[in-house]
Amino acid sequence: MKALVVGNGGREHAMAWRLAGSPGVKVLITLGNGGTGAVAQSIPVKPSDIDGIVRAAKNESVDLVVVGPEAPLAQGLVNRLNEAGIRAFGPDKDNARIEASKAFCHEVLDAAGVPAAGYHVFDDPDQAIKHLSTCPLPVVVKADGLAAGKGVVVATTREEALDAARSQMVDRSLGDAGNTVVVEEFLEGEEASYMVITDGDYVLPMATSQDHKRVFDGDQGPNTGGMGAYSPAPVLDDEVQKHVLATIIRPTLAELARRGTPYKGVLYAGLMMTSEGPKVLEYNCRFGDPETQPVLYRMRGDLFTAMQACTDGTLSGVNISFDPRPAICLVLAAENYPAKPRLGDVIEGLGNAARIPHVQVFHAGTALDDDDRAVTSGGRVLGVTAAGETVREARDRAYKVAKMIKWPGMHYRQDIAHRAL
Repeated sequence: MKALVVGNGGREHAMAWRLAGSPGVKVLITLGNGGTGAVAQSIPVKPSDIDGIVRAAKNESVDLVVVGPEAPLAQGLVNRLNEAGIRAFGPDKDNARIEASKAFCHEVLDAAGVPAAGYHVFDDPDQAIKHLSTCPLPVVVKADGLAAGKGVVVATTREEALDAARSQMVDRSLGDAGNTVVVEEFLEGEEASYMVITDGDYVLPMATSQDHKRVFDGDQGPNTGGMGAYSPAPVLDDEVQKHVLATIIRPTLAELARRGTPYKGVLYAGLMMTSEGPKVLEYNCRFGDPETQPVLYRMRGDLFTAMQACTDGTLSGVNISFDPRPAICLVLAAENYPAKPRLGDVIEGLGNAARIPHVQVFHAGTALDDDDRAVTSGGRVLGVTAAGETVREARDRAYKVAKMIKWPGMHYRQDIAHRAL
C-alpha cells in the first residue's frame, strides 16, 4: 500500500513518521524536508501544485493521499482526487471553508447553536474602523481568509485594533485574506485544542492538546504558527470532552451535513474554556501544527487504516489508543521569526539528539544542502518532541535535547507546558 503525504512541514513529518509505522505501507511526500527522507520518499511536486499531485498519485498508484495543510484543501484538492478515483483524506472544498472563511465558520456555528464569541463581519474598511473606534476592549480582529496562522490580532488598545483593520483591509498586508474581517468579542479563559477524525457520522476523538501561539515566554509578542504544544491538556478532562462532543462537535457536523456533503477528515476545534463553559475560537479543517507532533507521538494504532476507513465511511470499525505518558513538542525557530526569518544556517547536534530515548525530532523548516547537511529553510525549523512519565519529565527531556542543537540565532520559548505544571 502507498500513502502520499501532501505538505512538507513539521506536521507532515509527524504524519509520515506515524504512517510509516503502519504495516505494509510505503510513504511518499511532496518535496519533503531535511528530515523526512528517513521515513518517506520525496517526489518532485510542490504541495500547492494541485494538478501535479493528481498526476503523481496516478503515476505512483497511490492508495491514499493524506492532505496536511489547509491551503490545498481550500483549493479543492480532495475534490480533484476523488474525481480521479483516488482516495483522499481531508474535507472537500465546501467543507474546508470552515477554516478558509471565518465568516462562514460563524454562520455554521450560529445555525448549529454552538457557543462561540459574539462577532461582526465587515468588507468595508470604513465600517470596520467605525466599529472598532467605539467597541469594548480587548477585541479580536481576524482576517476572514487563510493567513498561515498570522491573521489574528488580539488588540488591547484602540490603536492596535485600528492598526489591525487598516493593515489587513487597506494596506492588504495579508493579501486577499484581509478583504473581509471578522471582529470578535474577547473571550477570557484557557485555550485548548480538540481534534477528531470523522467520516461524517462516526467521530474518533484524538488526544487533547494545548499549543502556545505567542513567540515569547509568558504569551508575549506577536502570534506565530505555534511555538510548542503538549498533550494531553488537563483542562479537557473526560467530562469536558463529552460536553464538547455533545454541544460543539456533533452539532457542527450535523449542520455541515445538512448543507450538502458530510464532513470527512480532521475537524479541529480551537476552544476557550470560559466561565460559561467551552466556546469555539476557531475551527481548522486539518491537524494542528505543532499539536500533531505530541498527539501522534502518543498515538497507538494504525493511522493508515484509520484514515482509509474515514474516506470509506467505515470509521466505526477502527480502534486507536494513546500512550498514557504525556508528550511535549518544543519548536526551535530561526532568527527573526515570525517576521522575516534568517535562512541557510547549518544545524548542528542532530546526531546526538537522535540518540536520546523517548524523543523524536520532527523537521519543519529544514532542507539539505549540497553536502547533505541539514540547514534552516523556514521560520519554525524543528519540533523536539519528547515523552515522559510526567509532564515535567517530558518537558525536561525536550529542553535537554534542545540544548544539544545549535545554529546562529536559534530561539525557543522556555515555558512550554507551564499551565500543565
